[in-house]
Amino acid sequence: MASNAGASVDRLSALLERFRVRAHLFHAGALCGVTRFDAEAGRGFLHVLRRGEMVLTHRRRSGVPHRIEVSEPTLLFYPSPLEHQFHTAPSDGADFVCATVDFEGGTRHPVVVALPPVLVLPLRAVDGLDQSLALLFAETERLRCGQRLLADRLFEVLLLQLLRWLLDHPEAAGVPAGLIYGLSHPKLARALTAMHANPGGDWALSSMAEAASMSRSAFAAEFKRHVGATPAEYLLQWRVSIAQSMLLSGASIKRVSEKLGYASAASFSRAFAQSVGRSPRTWLQGRQE
Repeated sequence: MASNAGASVDRLSALLERFRVRAHLFHAGALCGVTRFDAEAGRGFLHVLRRGEMVLTHRRRSGVPHRIEVSEPTLLFYPSPLEHQFHTAPSDGADFVCATVDFEGGTRHPVVVALPPVLVLPLRAVDGLDQSLALLFAETERLRCGQRLLADRLFEVLLLQLLRWLLDHPEAAGVPAGLIYGLSHPKLARALTAMHANPGGDWALSSMAEAASMSRSAFAAEFKRHVGATPAEYLLQWRVSIAQSMLLSGASIKRVSEKLGYASAASFSRAFAQSVGRSPRTWLQGRQE
């Protein structure tokens, strides 16, 4: 059953404003025979099967089904890098519109962390996509000025609408415990979005529970069950994710610690090392080598 969390709180804007997503159209039309899509660091894929049938395969022991048969218009979303192959008829093939999806922060992007490696969803099962798909298909059927830019933006709209649907139907999509599942909870969503919007706030358990309009004990139990981490663990993960992006953008450790509400650069460094296993300086040096 869909939740009504979205009626009172915007669950996605603060999240996606801090960790942006960009889509890029790279194919529109028929694919015949075997088509392979390689795994690339920080890159996902969003495919729409418009017409035809296919068999989708993955490497064995990749953590996802080796073979999936697709026989109707379907959306296929790979949030994290995962090699996959389309097997279609050698002559007639099947019609697709495909985009790469680049997540700021790569595999550290909160959406990537929260979703399964692949989602295979018949278009008929996902409400609210019809108008965006109609515009996307119209843009890819003939060449017009600005076609690629508009198609890219429409893919991003499609992804945002998909995420909205996932927030309201996490069980139907097989979403595991994590951020998306937590945001599907009407009360937890209020606390999570408040933390996303103000990561440097004074987020004691009592203030988180107050944001959710729950008692501390009920909030802690529901948070752990839905998100798969304690409130303090999640807050630390969220802050560290933001810190990593800031450090990679050239911010100083002192600036990061101030922005994220730590009393000093030393206390921030200890928290960072607790989560990552290395100090901020060591981690950054490893990323820049």
